[in-house]
Amino acid sequence: MYDLAVIGAGWAGFNAAIKASELGLKVCLIDKGKLGGTCLNSGCIPTKTLIHSAKVYSLAKKSSLFGIEIQEPKLNFAKIQERKNKIIEQLRSGMQFTLKNVDFINTEARVAGPNEVDCSGKIIPVKSILIATGSKPTQLPDFKFDGEKILSSDDILNLKDIPDSLLIIGGGVIGCEFASLFSILGSRVTLAEKMPQLLPGEDAEFAKKISNIFKKKGIQVLTACDAKSLRLSDYSLALVSVGRSANTQNLGLDKLGVGLEKEKIKVDDYLRTNIEGIFAAGDCTGKTMLAHFAAYQGEIAAHNAANPGNLKAADNRFIPNCIFTDPEIASIGLSEEKAKTQGIETETHKFDFQGSGMARISEETDGFVKIITDKRTDEIIGSSIIGPRATELIAVLSLAVTAHIKASQLKDTIFAHPTFSEAIGETLK
Repeated sequence: MYDLAVIGAGWAGFNAAIKASELGLKVCLIDKGKLGGTCLNSGCIPTKTLIHSAKVYSLAKKSSLFGIEIQEPKLNFAKIQERKNKIIEQLRSGMQFTLKNVDFINTEARVAGPNEVDCSGKIIPVKSILIATGSKPTQLPDFKFDGEKILSSDDILNLKDIPDSLLIIGGGVIGCEFASLFSILGSRVTLAEKMPQLLPGEDAEFAKKISNIFKKKGIQVLTACDAKSLRLSDYSLALVSVGRSANTQNLGLDKLGVGLEKEKIKVDDYLRTNIEGIFAAGDCTGKTMLAHFAAYQGEIAAHNAANPGNLKAADNRFIPNCIFTDPEIASIGLSEEKAKTQGIETETHKFDFQGSGMARISEETDGFVKIITDKRTDEIIGSSIIGPRATELIAVLSLAVTAHIKASQLKDTIFAHPTFSEAIGETLK
């Protein structure tokens, strides 16, 4: 008998299995697909690998700005894809090695009972179960995926050729990242978003900034746009990126009575479902669909499965959000609008990368840093960054928000010069 069976080998399930093993539990990790789930195979890693290749290509094209004269760089998309696949295989191999104390069962699974998992007809007795089955791209009734003309974010990662023109339906994080990527690679990109701004739910000032930058790069940005008003025949391909849906079908959850809300698994603060001994973590809970938060949830669930008398709550208030467009966008904590709804009087501090020495050196001056403080306590309660290395710089502000650091404390910190990070210090002067 296993102490814990984890269904789903994505970032939540993998990290949960490792944590549970470290805590002394006998663990099995079950997945019908490849180890690594969405993040490794069709999400974070492949998309960011392609984005980095595009960034290198973009840098090569403007090398003359740095006094380096080279012939017109040529794209080899087949090699870019080959490199992406190689990186995925290398990382998967490393994950497999890390699982040396966990039994990985590569098959389909469903929950047969509170203490039973059905693995393709074989019943495995367990003490606890963690469901971490992730999510999948959401379809639209009028734009169903066919893998040829209308693509999901999974499909588009395996293209053989760069499309001449690309319609992207949905201007959220995924849509904006692919718009930025394929625009750099040479596609004529149209980005259609039904809401009044790109990146719905994000800081309006940042959404406006990235929209203006996209337009300067030649991307056609259509907000408040119903994609049904556009003709698919005008584009080589269409990408539908309108979010993701929880993967909870065919798991036997309805029959067992596990609480669901629009296919998402309902959990309490300790990641317990309404059925004793059954936990859920990651995208299938529908809380915040980010790989790093899924990993965090997985580890909390593993701890709680191992320590039922010493439960930990999953505190999801401070989750960094990173968007790998060009330039990058990142945020943590409260925006001015969200702080206002909570009755917090704020002060806003801003610094433009135009004033950064390192940004000038690297020819990456588009963007700015914004830090939000509580006017009464001087505490840093939120920050957003658009600009060079934003996804790395947000780590400093994530620590500040999580540790309730005051603006005066961060202001007195000495940042190395010349670096991008000193923009954070400059923001508070």
